Amino acid sequence: MLVQPRVEPMAEPDIGVKRFHIWTIGCQMNEAESAKAAALLRQAGYLPTPVEEEADVIIVNTCVVRQQAEDKAVGHIGSLARLKRRKPDLRIAVTGCLVTGQQAKLAERFPYVDLFYGPSEFERLVEIAPELREVDFDLAELPHYYDEGQSDPDVTAFVPVIYGCNFVCSFCIVPYRRGRERSRPMEQVVTEVRRLAARGVKEVTLLGQTVNAYGHDLPGQPDLADLLAAVHEVEGIERIRFLTSHPKYFSDKLIQAIADLPKVCEHVNLPVQSGDNEVLRRMRRTYTVEYYRERIEKIRETIPGVTLSTDIIVGFPGETEEQFRATYRLLEEIQFDKVHVAMYSPRPGTLSARWEDDVPRQEKWRRHRAIETLQERICRERNLRYIGTTVEVLVDGMAKGRWRGRTRGNTLVFFEAPGEWKGRLVSVRITEASPWYLLGEPVGERVAALAS
Repeated sequence: MLVQPRVEPMAEPDIGVKRFHIWTIGCQMNEAESAKAAALLRQAGYLPTPVEEEADVIIVNTCVVRQQAEDKAVGHIGSLARLKRRKPDLRIAVTGCLVTGQQAKLAERFPYVDLFYGPSEFERLVEIAPELREVDFDLAELPHYYDEGQSDPDVTAFVPVIYGCNFVCSFCIVPYRRGRERSRPMEQVVTEVRRLAARGVKEVTLLGQTVNAYGHDLPGQPDLADLLAAVHEVEGIERIRFLTSHPKYFSDKLIQAIADLPKVCEHVNLPVQSGDNEVLRRMRRTYTVEYYRERIEKIRETIPGVTLSTDIIVGFPGETEEQFRATYRLLEEIQFDKVHVAMYSPRPGTLSARWEDDVPRQEKWRRHRAIETLQERICRERNLRYIGTTVEVLVDGMAKGRWRGRTRGNTLVFFEAPGEWKGRLVSVRITEASPWYLLGEPVGERVAALAS
């Protein structure tokens, strides 16, 4: 799932202190890796700034999973040339999936960039921040996001647990840019979660390109269900989520773990990509629509009140109108709580890039809009059912004068109330609903959430 570009929050002015700015686009893994870079720079004495012109170090964290994301990243790198001319001492680094295997080409294209480093190559940051040579830290142990100097830590955090991907979906560039699967040892993950909890984090999301492949490469072969059980024991953590799963590895054991572990949220993101078996075969997704439907039925049967989200690609090479309609019908049938839909764009180096991109762009737009219109109707109908009910919301901040948070099912909720609510688990009575969020009023909170 793509997220919008984000930057580090503003720090208080401090004359003489160096500042950094991180621009991030792409998946939650990119978010986590930008946060780890930020933690490293903070360790070296740098402070974040949302203003690029104020920065001594700028990091651009890129994504190439879709052409639109790549174009945004390339455009942003290009925009820094003028700033570099005005501030020759500025250090610019580019990382993320754009960089892997492309360093020489990128260096020729953007000669003013000081460093190109691949995903997770954090040790190379010393090349643009020499102060890191004086800092004693262990990259494996440094938490993604937090250090002792942060005055206002977030309530939620992403924790990568497995890197890379062993699948070779014909449309996906990720395995070529992030490599084979590499699981982090369970104790290392649990230690990081403990540290996050000690800093006030209430919710963690365990991340991987194929997160439910976790553990197959570790001694004893623990799986994601085992990891969820271990993280569940961390005191102070109230909620656990995980992204992104592959249908092939969504086992009965994992489904039962979600049902049995109270801290694991009743929300499942399970990308289907298409509702047609022939398209799935050409996508090399390794499952059928029938298998996917059976997994959804098992999830709903085992986990009461579960919410579901999925990913869809429209306009895949050779996708006929009837094949698209099969996808449309599957979404009507399953009634997902959220659908992330993307138009196919060929990624150089992938198998499908060798094929004719034969669905016209206008037709891709039509199919994209049809899915969005369908899902807007479904979400409106599903969210209207919340009116008059009370839901538990973990408040993670404010937006436009309202407190903001999410339900266990990952539905966005806003409410207005005086006082400080960040970090609290609040019971909110829902009074209004839209396809995208709920509005309500607080009626209580869970005392256990305030113990820390």
